[in-house]
Amino acid sequence: MMSGMNDLLMPKLGLTMTEGLVAEWCVAPGDSVKQGDVIFVVETEKVANEITADADGVMGEILVPLGETVPVGAVVARWTGPGQRASAETAAVPAAAATPASLVAQPQAEAMPANPAGRVVATPLARRQAEELGVALQTVQGSGPHGRIKAADVRAAVATKQAAPATLPAHQAVMVPAAERAPASSLVQAMARRMVEAKQNTPHFYLSAEAEVSELLALRTRLNAQQGQVKLTLNHFIVAAVARVLEALPQQNRIWDGGDVVQFRTIEVGVAVSTERGLMAPVLHDLGGCSLDEIARRADQLVQRVRDGKASRDDMQGGAITVSNAGMFNVTYMTPIINPPQSAILGVGSIRDVFRPDATGAPVLKREMGLVLAGDHRLHDGASGLQFLNRVIDYLQDPYLLLRSGKADK
Repeated sequence: MMSGMNDLLMPKLGLTMTEGLVAEWCVAPGDSVKQGDVIFVVETEKVANEITADADGVMGEILVPLGETVPVGAVVARWTGPGQRASAETAAVPAAAATPASLVAQPQAEAMPANPAGRVVATPLARRQAEELGVALQTVQGSGPHGRIKAADVRAAVATKQAAPATLPAHQAVMVPAAERAPASSLVQAMARRMVEAKQNTPHFYLSAEAEVSELLALRTRLNAQQGQVKLTLNHFIVAAVARVLEALPQQNRIWDGGDVVQFRTIEVGVAVSTERGLMAPVLHDLGGCSLDEIARRADQLVQRVRDGKASRDDMQGGAITVSNAGMFNVTYMTPIINPPQSAILGVGSIRDVFRPDATGAPVLKREMGLVLAGDHRLHDGASGLQFLNRVIDYLQDPYLLLRSGKADK
């Protein structure tokens, strides 16, 4: 066995994280690791997190196999690089109580393999490129350690396929299966688990209402006509309205965590983003006092990072509420599922032209946007939820209030 071996621990990647799933090992026992190299991938919340080396070293034993979930602070591997200690980022776990039998160190010859049979092992970049290019990783020959597929291998497979004859000889039958079965990506599996958990364990309640947004649409048109200014979307106004109301109603800025109520001191709002890899929910931080233009700039930058696959861990955690806007897809109401550990989500529908009677009973054309607030009944109820939703609607119906100071009136 190698001398001078130190522990690699399951990191704490979020406020409420208690355990993580090892989704991928990017190195094998005996591999040299450089500072910044990805060692393994952890699934938690709705994102797959790449865990990188903070120094050079050599991998020794891999103690947790792919697909296994272990507590925060558990030993997942050993290497010659620096050891880890419990901190704000990595919670301490008593070894005897928290480390399962599968984590007991074994001689290196008996260490877990980096590529168990039947599992495709590839770098995150290779997986992204394969998804973008429509390449099945099972058909790619990996050139990395222990057959690990690298991005160059994916590109080579594409080039080989393009160079192959377009047609087969007549005597060769082409088998066209009725369906294809392929393992879901780590990200999709993580999302699926979180949504099932949320629906099963979080007592949802729903409130729906409409906002008359004629003034909002007119204001947006006027502001966007100004040259050299950030272009505003309806979602920017909605996020700004939610942020202002969270400042005014701090009791809505809380989450439930295993019997504890966690009160946030800063204003954070999640934004649902549709990407090629699935639906993501990054979070805008420190929105207290921000102007509408500043919120728009930050939101645009955050969405771009997510779609480019460059979102940080901080981008993907925090906040008590997410805005999920499906208005561009022609839907009147959207009833969303809360993104745990958050306590609420606001579903936004399309704008509809409807006639409503005025004070005299005459029909008047209105432009209405359907809103559905889903709340966690352990923290919120109908009365508090309606107070929050109606305050949001007030801002959307009188959007000029959002152009004033970022501080909300209590």
